[in-house]
Amino acid sequence: MTTGQLVIVGCGIELGRHISERTLSEIHSADVVFVMADAFAQQWLRSLRPDCHSLARYYGDTKDRRQTYREMESVILEAVRAGHHVCAVFYGHPGVFAQVPHNAMRLARAEGFATRMEAGISADACLYADLGLDPGDRGVQSFEATRFLISRYPANPAALLILWQVALSGNLDCIGFKPDADRLQILVDKLLRWYPANTSVLLYEAARLPIQRFRADWLPLIELPQARYREYTTLVIPPVSEPDQDEETLARLSRLSARMATLPD
Repeated sequence: MTTGQLVIVGCGIELGRHISERTLSEIHSADVVFVMADAFAQQWLRSLRPDCHSLARYYGDTKDRRQTYREMESVILEAVRAGHHVCAVFYGHPGVFAQVPHNAMRLARAEGFATRMEAGISADACLYADLGLDPGDRGVQSFEATRFLISRYPANPAALLILWQVALSGNLDCIGFKPDADRLQILVDKLLRWYPANTSVLLYEAARLPIQRFRADWLPLIELPQARYREYTTLVIPPVSEPDQDEETLARLSRLSARMATLPD
């Protein structure tokens, strides 16, 4: 009988303020707790569970992050296989731009263990609130920056474009967290296919502490390679054109509306 179970939770972005009562309950009741969050959040979570295990120790400046992720998944699964009720805490929303939570749950389910994920407040939720942007207004394109760079995704300048982890754009080796101006220039060159060089773009960072303000620095697209970055800096490009209307579909909808208007009540 498989008695171990895995619950993945998110502690949000802003320390203390974003964590839900459900998440706190899972942290308190678990047999084993793993944490992958920033240093302040880890310190705060350790005050709740002094016995929690930090997953940050698997990172290394010269280590491939893909290896780090596999090691994190392995240690989580070992605890589940040992029959423990395991809670793994990740910053933000544990299901948004996070490989380890999804992979760990998939592996645990394949072995017959019960798994569950609890939502958290993610960086994109903070972005929409802080910048006053509505993804339902003009639509949103949201990509991890390197995946956007190396894939044939067409950008739509009539919709909002968000590129996550832009500092790591083009870092195919998955080693280190420092931005590289030459790789960022390649990203700019690709974006110039759809956007003028003087397009005003935004570098965004959500506040992580209650005493902080979020970062929202505007600059011309062409100046991105020389900008200041952290590993979690996000690039936001607002719409620069109006969407083309689908005249054929509009005509069909108009004819349908006209027919429905003639029907008896």
